[in-house]
Amino acid sequence: QSSLSCLIYFLLLFLLPLQQAKIVAGGNGDGSELNQLKFPKGIFVDQYQGIFIADADNHRIVQWKLNQNSGKIVAGGKGNRTDQLNVPTDVIVDEENNSLIITDCWNRRVIRWFNETNKKFSSKILDVLVWKIGEMKGKKGIVVAGGNGKGNQMNQLNLPHFIFVDDEQSIYVSDSGNHRVMKWRKDAKEGIVVAGGNGQGKELNQLIYPQGIIVDDFGQIYVTDSWNNRIMRWNEGKREGEIIVGGNGEGNELNQLLAPTCLSFDVQGKLKANRTLTNFLSN
Repeated sequence: QSSLSCLIYFLLLFLLPLQQAKIVAGGNGDGSELNQLKFPKGIFVDQYQGIFIADADNHRIVQWKLNQNSGKIVAGGKGNRTDQLNVPTDVIVDEENNSLIITDCWNRRVIRWFNETNKKFSSKILDVLVWKIGEMKGKKGIVVAGGNGKGNQMNQLNLPHFIFVDDEQSIYVSDSGNHRVMKWRKDAKEGIVVAGGNGQGKELNQLIYPQGIIVDDFGQIYVTDSWNNRIMRWNEGKREGEIIVGGNGEGNELNQLLAPTCLSFDVQGKLKANRTLTNFLSN
């Protein structure tokens, strides 16, 4: 499962023609109203084209159904308790387990929230989502990665940003402040380093503030190495990665990137990356 891990939201498309965009969420300035976003980051698009957005500076997850003029808060409340968030940066909807998986950046953890109602996390018109953190009746989320304070130990994270969940329910985390990508197996108490982890730098065994991550069917890990202006591919267990896009300095030439943040593959297996920040989403 993959969120379309994005920091927002004009896509630099590789091998695809540019298309005219339309606003699908936000676009009403910087704010906290239900028709606004404030520093939106990761998104997840469900099978009904509904969008779940990590609305970072509003400390909430917002759901926007297709063609709606405003969103609905499905998780939120600033704080460090397990029923709160502090600058969420990514979200995945696990429809099979009826839960949200959220990167809770400033709390340095990844947390899973189960929907305690009988409703599904879905944007289908007939499904009415009634869950939110304030309605959990004392229930708390489950920390599935990090949550042991700021640090670089195997049970810690430092400014985690984006996540990817594979078919075995392992969670990959871009541990940005530690310049590494971590893999946390289901129910594990600590993770393993699968990319970077050798300090910040530009060598092939290093990353600088990694952001978006994708893992393909072969277990290859694709990382936006943001401050190195490149996208890298790593194989688990290897000491070094390889540059597949960029790595030629920052710029706007066709062989360059400028602080890439998120990436995804389309249905044809073509790579997409983005580099632009704004307060609305477009498609």
